[in-house]
Amino acid sequence: MTDSKSAVPSLDTISFPKDSGPRPVLWLITFIAIGLSLFQLYSSGIQPLGLFYQRGIHLALVLMLTFLIFPPLSKSHRGPFLWLIDIAFFAAAAYSGFYLVFYLDEIINRAGFWTQTDIVVACITTVVVLEASRRAVGFGLTIIGIVAILYALSGARGDLPWLGEWLPGILNHRGYTLDRIAGQLYLGQEGIFGLPLGVAATFVFIFVLFGAFLEVTGAGKFFIDLAFAGTGRQRGGPAKAAVLASASMGSISGSSIANVVTTGAFTIPLMKRLGYKPAQAGGIEAAASTGGQIMPPLMGAGAFLIAEYTRVPYVDIVKVSVFPALLYFSTVYLFVHIIAIKQGMHGMAKSELPVLREVMNRGWFFLLPLIMLVYLLVTGISPMRVGFYAVMGIIVIAGINGLYLAFKRGQQNNNLSQELLQTAKSGGHKMLLGLELGARNAVAVSVACAVAGIVVAVVGLTGLGLKFSSMMIAFSGGNILLALLLVIIASLILGLGLPVTASYIVLIVLVGPALTNEFGIPLLVAHLLVFWYSQDSNVTPPVALAAFAAAAIAGSKTMETSVQSWKFAKGLYLIPLYMVFNPEIIMGGTWPMLIWKGAVIIIALVAFAAAIEGFLFTWIKHWMRLILISCTIALFFPIIMVQAISAVLVILLLLFNYTQEHRATAASLTKSG
Repeated sequence: MTDSKSAVPSLDTISFPKDSGPRPVLWLITFIAIGLSLFQLYSSGIQPLGLFYQRGIHLALVLMLTFLIFPPLSKSHRGPFLWLIDIAFFAAAAYSGFYLVFYLDEIINRAGFWTQTDIVVACITTVVVLEASRRAVGFGLTIIGIVAILYALSGARGDLPWLGEWLPGILNHRGYTLDRIAGQLYLGQEGIFGLPLGVAATFVFIFVLFGAFLEVTGAGKFFIDLAFAGTGRQRGGPAKAAVLASASMGSISGSSIANVVTTGAFTIPLMKRLGYKPAQAGGIEAAASTGGQIMPPLMGAGAFLIAEYTRVPYVDIVKVSVFPALLYFSTVYLFVHIIAIKQGMHGMAKSELPVLREVMNRGWFFLLPLIMLVYLLVTGISPMRVGFYAVMGIIVIAGINGLYLAFKRGQQNNNLSQELLQTAKSGGHKMLLGLELGARNAVAVSVACAVAGIVVAVVGLTGLGLKFSSMMIAFSGGNILLALLLVIIASLILGLGLPVTASYIVLIVLVGPALTNEFGIPLLVAHLLVFWYSQDSNVTPPVALAAFAAAAIAGSKTMETSVQSWKFAKGLYLIPLYMVFNPEIIMGGTWPMLIWKGAVIIIALVAFAAAIEGFLFTWIKHWMRLILISCTIALFFPIIMVQAISAVLVILLLLFNYTQEHRATAASLTKSG
C-alpha cells in the first residue's frame, strides 16, 4: 500500500496465466495481443472501419490468440500431435476471419447466392468458434451453440428431419439445410458477426483495455488504498472497504471472478483477522464483486449491449442505472455494518491503515481519466471514441507522473539522465504490458459473444423466441410473479455454463418478447431485469462462481460461502423486482413521485436487511421480524396507500428498536456507575 507501515497487503506486479509452449509461441502471443489492441485503438479513435471489416479482423485475431493461449486439453502439455491440431485451428482462425475481409465486396455483390467456397468457409468458421468457446469459456456455451445448430437442422425440410420428430409440437419448425444455416451464421448480420460480437469488438474491448491500463499503472491499488483509508477505522472496516473497492473496480474489470481474486486477495484476509467468519468474508467479497457488473459507468459489457438492443442512448442507460446500483451496494454495506455490530467488531488501528491525504497525494491523478470519461459520455461523444480518449488519457497522465517522479529522484541523486532513461524504459514496458493484458482479458468475452451470435441467429431463423414466450405465458398462467420466477430459474440454469454477457444475450432474445409484449413491462426495464438476473449465477447456490473463487481465498467451504454470498446479494433480486412494479424509477416521472418511489425502496431494503439479520440498532424480536418482512413485501406493490402504511409501520418498528438500544445503553451505564 501507500503506507510503509500498513498491514494491508499489496500487489505490485501483474502476472499473466502461465502459457504452455516454446518461447517463439509466447512471443507470438505477445505480438498478436499487442497488435489486436493497437488495431482496436486505431479503429476506435483514428479511422473507424466498416461493420464486417471491424468484426472480421477482430474475430480473426481473437481466435488466433485463443488457440495459442489455451491448449486443447486443460492442464496438459502440448506435444507434437496437439501442436499440429493447434496449428490447423490457428490457420483456420486466420483464414475464416480474413476471408470475409478480403472478399467482402464480392460476397455482397452475390447478394445471398453463396458459392461452395463461402459455405465451406462458413462451416470452418463455425467449428473454429465453437472449439474456441470450449477452450476459453467452457463446455456449457459450446454445447448450447451445438444444440442451437442441431435444432435449426431439425424439421421436415431440414437436413435432420428425423430429429424434428422428437421435438414437442410447439417447438417444431420447418427445418433448414446446412447451406442455409451456414450462410445465416457466417454471411448474415445476425450470426457470428452479429450485434453481440459487434459490441465486443468496439465498445467492450476498448474499455477492457482501459481497465488493463488502470491495472498496470497502479490505479487499482490506488482505489483499494482509498477505500481502506476512508473506511478502515469503522466497524467492519475491511468489509466496507471491499464493498467500495469492488464498486470502483468491478465495473471496469468486466468480470466478477476477476474482481474477487483482485480485491479479495486484499480484503478477505483482513476481514477474517477482524472477526468475520471465513464464509462471511468470502460471501461479502463475492456479493460486492458481483455488484461491480451493474455499477455505472461501464457495467462490464452490459450497458453497451442494452443500449444497442433497446436503441436507448448509452449515457441514458448509465443515468438510470446509477440509483439501482447504489441501492445494491448500500444493501451489502448495511449487511456488513449490522454483522460488525452484532459480533462486537471494531475498526483497524490507525497505524495499520494508509493515510487518506498521502493516498490522494500519490494517486489523485488517477481520478482524472475517470472524470474525463464521464464528462465526455455526458457531452454525447460516441462511447467508442470516449474509450479511446480514456486510454490515451491514462497513458499520458501516468507517463507525466512517472517523469515527474523521475525528475525529483534525479535531482536528489544527481543522476537525472539515468533516472529519466530508466523511467522511460519502465513506462514503455508497462504500455506494452497494458496492451497485451487488455487483449488477453477480452478474449473470453469476444468468443462468448461470437457463440451467442449463433444462438441469436437460430432464434431469429426458427422463431424460437416467440415459441419460448408462448411457453412462458402458458407455464405462468399470465401471472407476472410466476413469469419473473421462471426468468430467475432460467438465468440461474444458463449461468451454470455461460458467462454473464452470453447469459444475458440468450435470455433476452428468449424471454424479452414475452416480458414486453405480454406482461407490459417497459423495454428498458425488461432488459435491466434480465441483465441483473443474469448475474445471479455468481452468488447463488449450488453453483456460485464468484463465491467459489472467494472461498478459495478465504479457505472456507464453497457451499457455505455461496449461501452467505446469496444472502448478502439479495438486492440483486429485490431491486429489479421493484423496477418492474414501480417502473418510474427507471422510466422517469414527476420529482415528487421519483422521490417517493426512491424513499420506498430504501425503506424496503433496510427493513429486509434488519429482518434477515434480526438486528439493526439492537436485537429484533421475532414478531417484529415477521411484520418487517410483511411490510417489505407490501412496499413493492405500486399502490401509494399500501406503500405509505407499510413505510410508517417499518419506521415505527425501527424507531422502537432504536429506543430499545438507547434504553439498554443507558441502563448499562447507570449500572456500571
